[in-house]
Amino acid sequence: MFSTPFVLSFALFLSLPLLFLLAPHFLPPNNQIPIPAADEIDDQALFSRAVRSKSSFTRFSLDSKTKPKIAFLFLTNTDIHFAPLWQRFFSKTAPNLFNIYVHADPSINITIPPGVFRDRFIASKRTYRASPTLISATRRMLATAILDDPANTFFAVLSQHCVPLHSFRYVYRSLFASPTFDKSRLPTDSDAQLTRMGVNVRYRSFIEILSKSNNLWKRYAARGRFTMMPEVPFDKFRVGSQFFMLTRHHALVVLKDRQLWKKFKLPCYREDECYPEEHYFPTLLSMADPDGCTHYTLTRVNWTGHFPGLRHLPWLKRASEDKLIFEVGDTDWEGGFGEAQVDLPTNHKNP
Repeated sequence: MFSTPFVLSFALFLSLPLLFLLAPHFLPPNNQIPIPAADEIDDQALFSRAVRSKSSFTRFSLDSKTKPKIAFLFLTNTDIHFAPLWQRFFSKTAPNLFNIYVHADPSINITIPPGVFRDRFIASKRTYRASPTLISATRRMLATAILDDPANTFFAVLSQHCVPLHSFRYVYRSLFASPTFDKSRLPTDSDAQLTRMGVNVRYRSFIEILSKSNNLWKRYAARGRFTMMPEVPFDKFRVGSQFFMLTRHHALVVLKDRQLWKKFKLPCYREDECYPEEHYFPTLLSMADPDGCTHYTLTRVNWTGHFPGLRHLPWLKRASEDKLIFEVGDTDWEGGFGEAQVDLPTNHKNP
């Protein structure tokens, strides 16, 4: 018969795979700071007010007195480095065409730039890299913008490192009047007549939604192998850029959500595989209204020179160059959401 030491060693050997599978269920997450309960309560109250608000615009004529607006939502934990460039972007624009909202980490001493950014900082809470606090901050801006102005129709989520590549006029006309800008949408018989009236009747959200990525499974299982079930099976899990442009309808979808949020707000066990802000929004909208999204974003990230082998990321080619509106410059991940050194486009001609 087998000796006792042999049996013990064999049992220990067999238990190692079981321990590996079960460890995420009883070991504490690594260096993850949960969202405070008080913050969660405040946010849910804000979101509920936004969802219950009666103000909404679903159809516009560009010749009407009330114009649809673009809400520019800046998520930052440093100074807005390119505030002068944005000031120039907005300088010759009628104020009834846009609004600006800034969510700045209150733990950071941020200089409020003059001009268009003055008095545009909203009530904010702490944010941490690779954590669900970035989702909360984005939802907070969406809710604030919805409550603030019923004419806000598109909501562009940006960082302090984003720079515009086109004039405001180009951006506005492309979103609200161009019949060819969103080439992922198939034309309908009534489009021609409505376009002549200056109406883009079926706005779509410009958000990147990808179902394939080399590390998608690792990110899905970052909270535990079965933690996301049953609300989010792996075949529904998506990835995309954290910078996007949502319609008002989809902004409300985000604020109404409770089911997916209770999964994505859970802390991860490995920080290097946990980027919930790159998964929550693409997954939610892919499940709720995939045909209402372009599946590409209007923002390009320039990683050149910082991550060897990542110069041409596969998810950065979804939109053709003439559809790009914003760019996030060369990114150094040493700080917060990334410290950027942006080479401003000097040879770009605005229409």
